[in-house]
Amino acid sequence: MRPASSRPRTLRHRTARFLAAALLAGPAALAATPAHADEAPAFSSGINDFGCRPSTEHPRPLVLLHGTFLNPAEQWPIGGPYFADLGYCVFELDYGQYNGIPLVHGIAPIEQSGRQLSAYVDRVLAATGANQVDIVGHSQGGGALPRYYLKFLGGAPKVHTLVGIAPTNHGGTASGLFTVAQQIPGATSVIGTACPACVEQFAGSAFNRRLDAGGDTVPGVQYTTIVTRNDELVTPYTNQFLNGPDVHNVVVQDLCPLDVPDHVLVGTVDGVAFHEAANALDPAEATPTTCADLLTGPVGPLV
Repeated sequence: MRPASSRPRTLRHRTARFLAAALLAGPAALAATPAHADEAPAFSSGINDFGCRPSTEHPRPLVLLHGTFLNPAEQWPIGGPYFADLGYCVFELDYGQYNGIPLVHGIAPIEQSGRQLSAYVDRVLAATGANQVDIVGHSQGGGALPRYYLKFLGGAPKVHTLVGIAPTNHGGTASGLFTVAQQIPGATSVIGTACPACVEQFAGSAFNRRLDAGGDTVPGVQYTTIVTRNDELVTPYTNQFLNGPDVHNVVVQDLCPLDVPDHVLVGTVDGVAFHEAANALDPAEATPTTCADLLTGPVGPLV
């Protein structure tokens, strides 16, 4: 891992270059169709490069998973370069396409997205020669999806560490909205027609009951959850925590009381969350995560 003192300037430069390129490229960059439907376009050096070979310092490739309604371009414009700058071979899976809806992904049945993830991990391992990957995901991509893959699709031997940022581990109530929908006859069915993954992530859903049966974790995988008390979707926020061995549950406000992101921001721009994720991936080289990460994190100085 690079010395902590070298990270802030590198990240600021990386972010500036990305934003400049995005402004010049315009909407066409987001609409570009990759060679593989599950492969995000490479916006930055070191991302989605299937010729990348993991280093001795970071021997496992890193798979990033976006959340519901998002895609890699929206989810990881800062996080992707952040982890690439730390020396990881970074891969961004674009999953959950449904009914031909462009750009808005992560909405297909999670069982279907799980098969996409399984095939993608196998492809990354074959290309890089690694034995395992690490996963960092946001929302569905940090909770329901990878946990389904680990538990039901044979993913556990292929994953060393799962870091979930605002993960939908036990479903949520969306500050009570999902609870109301579940009490209105036919409402859940209507929502499920448009977004099957949405209803599967309702607290108390049949999907969650099956996923949680027998315990939250599987042997051999290291788990970290990184959550914000201001999460308005996966509510109560404690639903995001996991129970079991090899689990580390983190609240960003415990690391920095000034850090007040909501569900989306904690997984897209939050320097505290990203730093803590990096620590989970490489605990031997971990450095303290503090409010300084708000000033020198992926988005650069905020004051």
